[in-house]
Amino acid sequence: MVMADLAQAADAPAAYKEHCASCHGEARLGGIGPALIPENLARLRKAEAEKVIREGRPATQMPAFGDKLNADEIKAMIEYAYTAIKPMPAWGEKEITASRIVLEPKRLPDKPVFKADPQNLFVVVESGDHHVSILDGDKLEPIHRFQSRFALHGGPKFTPDGRYVFFASRDGWITKFDLWNLKVISEVRAGINTRNAAVSGDGKYVAVANYLPHSLVILDADLNFVKSLAVTDKDGKVSSRVSAVYDASPRQSFVAALKDVKEVWEVSYNPKADDIPAGMIHDFKYKEGAFVSGFLNPVRTQLDDYLDDFYFTQGYDEVMGASRNDAKSAVSGQVVNLDARKKIADLELPGMPHLGSGISWKWQGKTVMATPNLNEGLISIIDMKTWKTLKQIKTRGPGFFMRSHENSRYAWTDSMMSKEFKDTMQVIDKQTLEVAAELKPVPGKTFAHVEFTRDGKYVLASLWEMDGALIIYDAVTLNEVKRLPMKKPVGKYNVWNKITKSEGTSH
Repeated sequence: MVMADLAQAADAPAAYKEHCASCHGEARLGGIGPALIPENLARLRKAEAEKVIREGRPATQMPAFGDKLNADEIKAMIEYAYTAIKPMPAWGEKEITASRIVLEPKRLPDKPVFKADPQNLFVVVESGDHHVSILDGDKLEPIHRFQSRFALHGGPKFTPDGRYVFFASRDGWITKFDLWNLKVISEVRAGINTRNAAVSGDGKYVAVANYLPHSLVILDADLNFVKSLAVTDKDGKVSSRVSAVYDASPRQSFVAALKDVKEVWEVSYNPKADDIPAGMIHDFKYKEGAFVSGFLNPVRTQLDDYLDDFYFTQGYDEVMGASRNDAKSAVSGQVVNLDARKKIADLELPGMPHLGSGISWKWQGKTVMATPNLNEGLISIIDMKTWKTLKQIKTRGPGFFMRSHENSRYAWTDSMMSKEFKDTMQVIDKQTLEVAAELKPVPGKTFAHVEFTRDGKYVLASLWEMDGALIIYDAVTLNEVKRLPMKKPVGKYNVWNKITKSEGTSH
């Protein structure tokens, strides 16, 4: 019996309506629970999904259905959830506006409700039970914990003063949280399947990168709908997912990488931005011809290759990117100048570099950039003036994250993509470009992602397990200081390091 027959025989749609629709939505597009569509479930293996239905998810609202559904019914339900919805429903201004929820309609007090330094707080995303913890970065103790949306994706983004933080979930929800009052202010669903969000340098706008629909959504800081840009090539023929969007505050713009079109988009949030030529132009000076407003419209940079992941140079006038076409071959990296709107250099970046987690520092009078690699055990060190690769540092295995601090001699990198060495963090001396130490606090358990305190004295690292912890180290001696129990702490973000764009953290 083929799976389609199995799903029909077990009447999965009826079972879904009875058991799942109240939380996951009548159309499988999400509600209290996440959207149950292939695009959202891509990282969840079917065997694991069966276990979730059978046993539920601990510390969440997902109950166990093993006593209500037999094995065939559960398999049929899984096939139904992993079946694409055709046609995919629209998610535009009407749907976004209708989804907006305001939890705190009145402005809250303009001072923190706690005694900790508000700019040395840490926001810790715990994916194990879908919560967020707020830590006092001086005392290294939690001060608050609250339930988040399902499967937060991408780092939370802060307003310039550090007061508000915005979270994006995989199924499109954007949550605004007041760090000073420790309260969720509002939420809106900006997409069906979302990659990440960015906050403008003036704190007025939030940009949301979507896989479904293929859109770049602009919200105001109160999460009101402002604009949705349909993402296509310049001829409007090829539609594209948005891989990522980041703020380029010195340029007063958002920069977006596209998954399926060989372009980079720059969208200005400056109301006085120059108009953009959009067709036949007779005279640029006198604006004779086809122009569109430069405000919240894309300026396109045409490329010869896809730019799927990128890192800004310090001046934000260039991005360093790499293609993901073939992870098993040498990947041709590229440097794109956003003013000239063209590629200006190639980069030697083998494997699958994770440029979105790159960091930079001064080395022998040069500014260098370092990036981890998702399928090879190496760190690439690149001269940001000549674009030449200065060194490739061998590591224990493929890693996802790299972090440092301007006050620290060391850069930390994990090997979390390696089966054998996922439990090992390596510490690299930024002056000798050599591995200076290795840390393996719990053998066999995933150890990944670090963040420094505001002053760079301590390092917080994640024991990335359900019964996990934040393990805190002295940044100089590398000795363990303490542990804070956490439920799979996937990431932690220091307010000061983020809002000042510390050279040691991703932006």
